[in-house]
Amino acid sequence: MSDCLRELALPIDDWIFQQMNDALIFVDEEGKLLRFNEKAGELNDGDVQSLVDLLDFHQLKKEEVPKMVELPSTEGQLYNVQCRQLEKNSSLYAIFLQPVSMIDQTLEVKKKMDQRLAVPSEGLVIHEDGKIIDCDDTLAHMFGYEKEEIMKQDAFTLTEEDEHEALSKLFLSYPEQPYVLKAIKKDGSPFYIEVLAHPYPQGGRILRVAIVRDITERVHNEKKIEFMSYYDELTDLPNRYYFSDMVKEAIEEKDGLAVHFIDLDYFKQINDTLGYSFGDELLKACASRLKLYQDADTFIARMGGDEFLVLQRHVQHQTEAEALAEKLIECFRKPVVIDGYELYTSVSIGISLYPDHGKTAGDLIKQADSAMYTVKEQLRNDYLCYNASISKEFEQMLSIDSELRKALKYNQLELHYQPQKSIHTGKIVGLEALIRWNHPEKGRISPATFIPVAEKNGQIFEIGDWVIREACRQNKQWQEEGYPAVIVGVNLSALQFLQKDLVHRVKQILVETGLDPMYLELEITESMAMTNEEYIIQTLNELRNLGVHVSIDDFGTGYSSLKYLSRFPVSKLKIDKVFISENQEQNQAIVKSIIHMSHSLNMKVIAEGVETAEQWDFLKNEKCDEIQGYFYSKPLPPEELITVFENKPIH
Repeated sequence: MSDCLRELALPIDDWIFQQMNDALIFVDEEGKLLRFNEKAGELNDGDVQSLVDLLDFHQLKKEEVPKMVELPSTEGQLYNVQCRQLEKNSSLYAIFLQPVSMIDQTLEVKKKMDQRLAVPSEGLVIHEDGKIIDCDDTLAHMFGYEKEEIMKQDAFTLTEEDEHEALSKLFLSYPEQPYVLKAIKKDGSPFYIEVLAHPYPQGGRILRVAIVRDITERVHNEKKIEFMSYYDELTDLPNRYYFSDMVKEAIEEKDGLAVHFIDLDYFKQINDTLGYSFGDELLKACASRLKLYQDADTFIARMGGDEFLVLQRHVQHQTEAEALAEKLIECFRKPVVIDGYELYTSVSIGISLYPDHGKTAGDLIKQADSAMYTVKEQLRNDYLCYNASISKEFEQMLSIDSELRKALKYNQLELHYQPQKSIHTGKIVGLEALIRWNHPEKGRISPATFIPVAEKNGQIFEIGDWVIREACRQNKQWQEEGYPAVIVGVNLSALQFLQKDLVHRVKQILVETGLDPMYLELEITESMAMTNEEYIIQTLNELRNLGVHVSIDDFGTGYSSLKYLSRFPVSKLKIDKVFISENQEQNQAIVKSIIHMSHSLNMKVIAEGVETAEQWDFLKNEKCDEIQGYFYSKPLPPEELITVFENKPIH
C-alpha cells in the first residue's frame, strides 16, 4: 500500500480499522481505491482495486440493501457486500464485505428452489452424504434437539431403520422431486418429513442443501382417507370394496375358495328398541368375535348394516366351508354383554364356492347373499350353501322388492276384512283387516310372500302406516253410513311394534281419520310380547291410555310368561288356529286352559280358524267369547261386508 493511502485520514481509529474481522475498503466517488484493511488485502490475491472493479462500484453504491456475491479464489464462499457514502456530499465511500455462514448461504439457494414447500415450518440443513455440516434452529427444534445437539447426529440416526437403504440410494442421485421419509425425534417418537434437496458445490466437494418440512398431519390425513376407502370406520374391519379386491386376488391363484355372507338375526328389532348407539356397540362386539377367526386363510369384512363377509381360502370341498360356518354360528351362542346387558343374538350364513357358484367376486357375493336370505326366511341361526333353486327364489325376491315399491304408489294394495262374531249374541263385534296385493300382471300375491320382503327392505313401516290409516278410514266411513260400530283389528309386525314413535303415529292417524280410539285394536304376536317385556309393557300402557285395544295373536304357540301376561294391559287373547283345526284331546285341553286363564285375567278370548259346526259347539260349551273363521265368513272386500253387517252368515 502506498504511503499516501496509509496517511489518508479515516473516520475510524486505525488500530480498530486493522483489527476488524470483516473486510473494509475506502474508495472515492469514482471507485478509486483509497485505503483497505488487512482482511480486504487477503481477498482477490491482494489486488483490491480489481476487486472493487469486479464488484461494479457504480452499481453497488446505488443499492440500499446488501447483496450476496461469490468472490474469485474463495472456493465458493459467499459475501454480503454493501456500499455506504460516509457523509452527505462527501466523496468518501466505504465498502463492507462480510463472509456469509454456510447455512445463511442456503437462503439464496432456497429462493431458487421450488416454492411449493415455502412455509414457515421448514428447516434448512447442509449435509455431506448424510453427515450434518450445518443447519438452522427450525430444523433442530423440528427433531426436538438444540442446534448443538443435532450437529452430532446424521441422516441415518434421525430416520427409521427401514428408510436407510432408500436414503443411501438417494445420496447417489439428485432427485428433482421432494421425497418422504419417516423420521425419529429425540424422544423416540416417529414423524414424517418431506425433503427437497439441492446440490451445492463447496471447495471441490458436492454438499447438499435440503429444505425439510414436517408433513405428519398430511400423511395422517392421507392414511385416514385411505382407511376410509378400504375400512369400515365403526368396526375397523375391511369394507366390501377391500373384500372384493381380496376375492379377486384369491381367484387369480386358481385355488378353491368360499365366501360366507353373514347376517345378524333380529338386529333391526334390537336397534329400534334399544337405540342406534346400542346397535353400534353390538356391531362392534360382533365384529370382535369374527376377528377371532381371522388368519392366513380367512379374510373378514363388513358388508354394511348388520351384514359381514368372510373369505375362506384353499377350500377343496364344501364340507370345509360348512365346518367354518358351524364354528361361526357356535361363537354367537354366548351372550354379548353391552352396558351391563346380556344380549343373545344369532347369525344366518349363506355360502358360495369358487368356481362352482361363480367366477367373479360379484357373483360369489351375490350367490352367498341369496343363500343367506333363504336361511333368514326359513330358519335363522343356521347356514346354507348356494344352489340353483335358491337363485330363482332370490331373483323372485328382488323382483318383488322392486315392484312392491310401486304397489302403494299405484294403489295396488287393498284391505279385506274377516268378521269376528260373538258366540253369545251371534252379532258381529269386530273385523280383522288383512292386506292383499293385486298385481296388474301376476294377479294376487300372498302376504306371506311380500311381507317378509317389506320387512327386509324397510318398506314395512310405510305399508304398516297405510294399513292402519286405511282400516281406520274405512271403519269411520261405515259408521257414518249407519252400519253398526265395531272394532277393526290390525296386525302389527315386530318391526312396527318396536318403533319408538308408534303411539304417536297411531294417535296421528286416529285424528286424521276421526275414528274413536275404542274402535281400533292392534294385534301383536305372542313371541313379540315376550321380547323385551319392560319396553312392551310401556308401549301397551301408552296405547291403553290412548284408548286403543291390544290383543295377543297366535296365542299358545310361544313361550308366554304368566308373570308378564298378568301385567300386560291386553284386552283379548286369540287362540291360534292350530289348536282349533286339530280336534285332538290334548289340543282341546289346551284350549280349555287358555279360555279359563284369560277369563281369570279379565281378558276376552277369540278363537281363529273356526271352520266346522263341531268346533263352534265345543267353543260355545267352553264359554269362548268370539270366533273368527270360514265357518262364519271368509275375508271380504269392503263392498261385500254389507251382507255381514245385516247379520246374514256366509259359509
